[in-house]
Amino acid sequence: MKRDGWFLVTSLAGCAETASAPVLPRCAESVATAITLAVGADTTIDPGTDSGCVSFPPTGFNTSDVEYLVVAQSAGGVPGDSAPFGLRSATLVAGAPSAAVALRAARATRGVAAMRFDRMLHQQERLRRALGGRVLRSPALNGAVATVTPPTVGTLRTFTVCANSDCSVYRPVTGRLLSVGAHVAVYVDTLAPGNGLDSAQVDSLRQVFDTHVYAVDTAAFGSVSDVDSNGVVIALMTPLVNTLVSPAECQAAGFVAGFFDPADLDPRTAAQHNDGEIFYTVVADPNGSLSCFHTVADVESFLPGTFLHELQHVISFNQHVLLRGGNLEGLWLDEALSSLAEELGGRSFLPDSTTFENYVFPDLDNAYSYLSDPGDHFLLQTSDTVIADFGAGWLYARYLVDQFGDSITNKLEQTTLTGTDNVAAQTGVPFTTTATRWALANWVSDLPGFAPSAGLFYRSWSFRQVFASFNAQDPVDFPQPFPLTPPVDGGAQVKIAGYLHGGSGFYVDIVESPQSSAFALDFRAAAGPIATSVVPRLVIIRIR
Repeated sequence: MKRDGWFLVTSLAGCAETASAPVLPRCAESVATAITLAVGADTTIDPGTDSGCVSFPPTGFNTSDVEYLVVAQSAGGVPGDSAPFGLRSATLVAGAPSAAVALRAARATRGVAAMRFDRMLHQQERLRRALGGRVLRSPALNGAVATVTPPTVGTLRTFTVCANSDCSVYRPVTGRLLSVGAHVAVYVDTLAPGNGLDSAQVDSLRQVFDTHVYAVDTAAFGSVSDVDSNGVVIALMTPLVNTLVSPAECQAAGFVAGFFDPADLDPRTAAQHNDGEIFYTVVADPNGSLSCFHTVADVESFLPGTFLHELQHVISFNQHVLLRGGNLEGLWLDEALSSLAEELGGRSFLPDSTTFENYVFPDLDNAYSYLSDPGDHFLLQTSDTVIADFGAGWLYARYLVDQFGDSITNKLEQTTLTGTDNVAAQTGVPFTTTATRWALANWVSDLPGFAPSAGLFYRSWSFRQVFASFNAQDPVDFPQPFPLTPPVDGGAQVKIAGYLHGGSGFYVDIVESPQSSAFALDFRAAAGPIATSVVPRLVIIRIR
C-alpha cells in the first residue's frame, strides 16, 4: 500500500516510600528465590512472596551467552493507578544506569484530542448512572413490538449536539438526510461548508457502512439497539464536531473525527437529547474555515474507520447497559475493542491489502508508540489520554482474540461484567496471567531464532516484519526496525527505577557470557515492598 509516499508491507498470520513502609532485608543470593529455566521456559514472580529477591544460576561452561528477558510489570489493579518501583542487581557494578529507549514522534492519527473527548463522555455517563441508582432495560424488553419507520431522504431533522470540549454546552443542529440504507441514515448539517461531500460521495460512505461496518461490528460485538424504532443508526456530519478543537489544538493534539454520546441512549436523558442510536462526525472543510483542514478525500478515507470505532461504542452500551442493566464497559477495554473494530473492518476488505492497510495503519502507529516506551504508558488507562495507551489496548485486544478465538469479543460485550473482571471471566484465566503472557508476547512473538510457547505469540501479525517495513520507508517517524528495544545489561548491572503504570511495565534484556557468576535481582520500591494495588509481577523468560 502506498501511504504518503511510502509503502506498507503487511504480514498476517523512583521515589522514596513513606516512613511507615517496612524495611526489607538486603537482597542477596542466600535469601532469593532461585530461578532455573530451560531455553524457552518462563516464570512469573509475585514479589509479595519473596520480598522481591530472585537469583539466577551461573552460566557454567556454556559455549554461548545465556539470555533472559525480564519484565517488571503492573499486572492488574485499578485502572489509572501507578506505584514506584525499582529493579536492581543485588550487587551493582559501578557505572551509569541503563535507560530504556524512548522514541516519540508526531502522529497523524485520531490524536490526543479524540481520546480526551471519548474519556469525558464516558465519565459523564458513569456519573449519570451512579446518581440514577436504578437498573435500565431496553424498551424492547417490555414486550411491545414497535413499528419500524425509516426516515425519508431529503427530510430535515433538528438534533441536540454537544458543542464544546466538556459538553457543558449543547446546540441545535438542523440536518438534512442525504442517504439512507439498510442500517444507516446519513444526515449532513445544513450549515456545513459548501465544498464538502456531494450526494454520490455520501452514498458511497453509506454503502461502506451497510456492507462492511455494520456486518463486521455486529458479528464481532453483538446487536445494535433501536430505541427510536427507525431501523437504522444515524450518522450526523456536523461542523460542531470540527470546532471541538481549535486550529492550534488540532496542530498540537489532533482532532475529534467523531463521537458517540451515551446521553442519546440513556433512558434518563434521551428525551432531552436525541433518543436514538446516533454518532457524530466532522464535515469536510478543505479551506480550514472551522478548525483543521479536512479535504473531501481525507474525510472519505478516515470516516469508515471512525464509523467502525463509534458503532462499537453504541453496541457496547446496548449490550452492557440497555439489555443487561449493567454499567458501561471500562474505558480502557471499551476503547481497546473499538480499536480492534477498526482492524476487523479492514480485514473485511481482504484480499484488497491496500484498503486493509489504510484501515489498520492508525492502530499499528499507536502500537509502535506504545512499544517504543511501554514503561511510560498504561494498558489500564483512565485519564492519561495519550495515543500510546490506546496502542496498548489494541495490542491486548488483538492478543486476546489470537489466543482465545474470535468469539471472545462477543463474550466481552454480552455481560454485565466490566474491565479486568470481564476479561478473567470470559477467558477463564486470571487477568494477571493474560497480562503477563501478553507482555512477553510483545517481545518474543516473532523473535528470530526463538520458538515461543503457547500463549506467547500473536497468530495474526508478525510485528517485527511490519515495523521493519515502516522503518525502512520512514525512518524519521519510525526510527527503529522494532520499537521495543529494552536495555541490554549483564545480570550484575541492572538498575531501573520509575513507576509501574496499570497493566504495563519495563523491559530489560539480560545477557550473561559463558562462565559468568550467579546474580540476584531486587524488585521492590526504595525502602519497602511495591504497592500491592498495582499487582506487581516480575516476568522472566529465558531466550537462549
